[in-house]
Amino acid sequence: MAPGNVTQVSEFVFIGVSDLPELQIPLFLVFLLIYGLTVMGNLGIITLISVDSRLQTPMYFFLRHLAIINFSNSTVIAPKMLVNFLVSKKTTSYYECATQLGAFLVFIVAEVFVLAVMAYDRYVAICNPLLYMVVVSRRICNLLVSLTYLYSFSTAIVVSSCVFSVSYCASNVINHFYCDNVPLLALSCSDTYIPETVVFISAATNILFSMTVVLISYFNIVLSILRMHSSEGRKKAFSTCASHMMAVTVFYGTLLFMYLQPRTSHFLDTDKMASVFYTLVIPMLNPMIYSLRNKDVKAALRRFMRNPCGSLKAMYF
Repeated sequence: MAPGNVTQVSEFVFIGVSDLPELQIPLFLVFLLIYGLTVMGNLGIITLISVDSRLQTPMYFFLRHLAIINFSNSTVIAPKMLVNFLVSKKTTSYYECATQLGAFLVFIVAEVFVLAVMAYDRYVAICNPLLYMVVVSRRICNLLVSLTYLYSFSTAIVVSSCVFSVSYCASNVINHFYCDNVPLLALSCSDTYIPETVVFISAATNILFSMTVVLISYFNIVLSILRMHSSEGRKKAFSTCASHMMAVTVFYGTLLFMYLQPRTSHFLDTDKMASVFYTLVIPMLNPMIYSLRNKDVKAALRRFMRNPCGSLKAMYF
């Protein structure tokens, strides 16, 4: 933390998505709808996969954890954001801000690596189908997810500690709608070289490593699909990957835009719009991307609607 002889701010004030008073209620209604759809969609995915015996496969195991992460990440950001649309002074305490940053980092880093694990899962399913249930066994699935959460928690502790190790003693107005690395460090009245370097290296390492896994997986998947003689087989193989490819492209594209640029190139209003996209819009879209064209999920939903009580009694964890 900051040295004791420096007057440390005790709270921060958010500017929010917009500081125009006439936009606060319309924005509240828009983001309330987005958050409501996010909650319903992701809790729906979690419930369906948990109660339906036909969805107890590695692909849906990882999809359930992606839904948990999307729901959690939105819940870290959206409730406070919605309240701030309705109040005149959008404040958050110093420690509440640190907690929000830490929780946000846990889930955003976890999402980065769960998407990479899902790409590896599709690679094994298409390129080595006979070994699929051996290579991606239940034990391996649990291990991969456990390591993902452990690593994301460790990263959150290191990065958030660095961000809050500097002094905040001048302005306390954050040009954002939640506590994030870049707008916070922009307020510091002390040297931010070390925390900025830690943030950049952490973001670059996480994104590039996970993107490498995704790119190698899909390179081999495309080669396998092109070698297939049956057009029906190629179509089926591609359909199992299309939704994940779409989600990965949108998610990684936004993160690359946000974090892999020097501080001098950052435009905070542009970063704000990108943040809205990957903290609120993508978690809302993912259940639709993965479910609307998925026959297994739609069939599971029909079975659940026919007998919801019986389905809930037979939950799989």
